[in-house]
Amino acid sequence: MASDIFIDTTSTEPTAPAADRLAKPAMLRGWKRRCPNCGNGPLFKGYLTVRDECATCGQELHHHRADDGPAYLTILVVGHIMAPFLHMTFTHFDEPDPLIVASVFSVGCVASCLFLLPRLKGGLIGLQWAKRMHGFKTH
Repeated sequence: MASDIFIDTTSTEPTAPAADRLAKPAMLRGWKRRCPNCGNGPLFKGYLTVRDECATCGQELHHHRADDGPAYLTILVVGHIMAPFLHMTFTHFDEPDPLIVASVFSVGCVASCLFLLPRLKGGLIGLQWAKRMHGFKTH
């Protein structure tokens, strides 16, 4: 009987696949430290402090849970970039001065970490937004 069919019209979740958010553009916007929704508003109000909402489109951003993930990813990436260079330094140069090697690689690691950390955090927030994780479900 057709009268027994119940359709829930109160749900706020999208039902069509067309309403899905694309992860790649959202992560690229986050990498650029922009709002994952509109791509125009700034994502951060400081070096790593995420804004409560986007100044341009009003998207709430305080839902994110990017706790230690960006730090782990930063260490992983910088370690995999610097380790081969450190190995090449000791294999190609005959007895390099340890103080110079330590100084150069310390500065390189710190600079790489400072560059990557906010970008990876923005990318992770963009992924959370695209996948509707945590509090990003309804907006």
